[in-house]
Amino acid sequence: MAKRRKTDDPSQDNLEPQNDADNFGLPDLEYKPLENEETPAAPEEEPVQEETHTRSTYEEETRTEETYIPEEEESSRAPMIIGLIIGLVVIVAGFLIYTYVYKPKMEEKARQEQIAKELREKEEADRIAKARAEEEQRKHAADSAAAVVTKPAIGEIVTLTERTKRYYVVVASSIDGDLAMDYAKKLSAKGVGSKIIPPFGKWKFYRLAVGDFETFADAQANADTSKGEYGDGVWVIKY
Repeated sequence: MAKRRKTDDPSQDNLEPQNDADNFGLPDLEYKPLENEETPAAPEEEPVQEETHTRSTYEEETRTEETYIPEEEESSRAPMIIGLIIGLVVIVAGFLIYTYVYKPKMEEKARQEQIAKELREKEEADRIAKARAEEEQRKHAADSAAAVVTKPAIGEIVTLTERTKRYYVVVASSIDGDLAMDYAKKLSAKGVGSKIIPPFGKWKFYRLAVGDFETFADAQANADTSKGEYGDGVWVIKY
């Protein structure tokens, strides 16, 4: 019994006779051989290849991105590193300048100021010492002058032996020459010079004079002045 073979080619459907007995009155079924059903496997591989290509592209992009990220990080950290280096250089330079330039200048300036201060203090001390020495000298001179004033020179005592024809201011008279000499010594201790006139004429007295002059007027004027110190018993005689 001849069977109808169904093919994919529609032009072959009318070439072979149909036998309804072979079909048992059933409608003809369109079937495809297994080979024909399995053959479309080739087209199914294309999506796999496409997926593999997509995956490979994604992996390449991912690797590219991963490779690029460190470059961005390195480029972003470069200014910070440069800034740190510059800051370190500035700090080191500042330390060196302070240590070897600024600090020595300040120490030299302080030393010069200290020397100037010591010089000023020395000059001030010398000035004060000189002023004190001058003050001591002035005080010593004043004390010496005061001593000269307070301690008068010893008055000279002269005993006349002959007449001089001068006028004498007499402050005391005694019959004893020793008494006249004692009074003369008291006056001499006060710095007053005196002259002892021995007895002459009818008078037997020793007279003590504190001054002598050429004229009577001068002698009387001095006698009047001396009365305040020696009393009213002062008079003038010519010897």
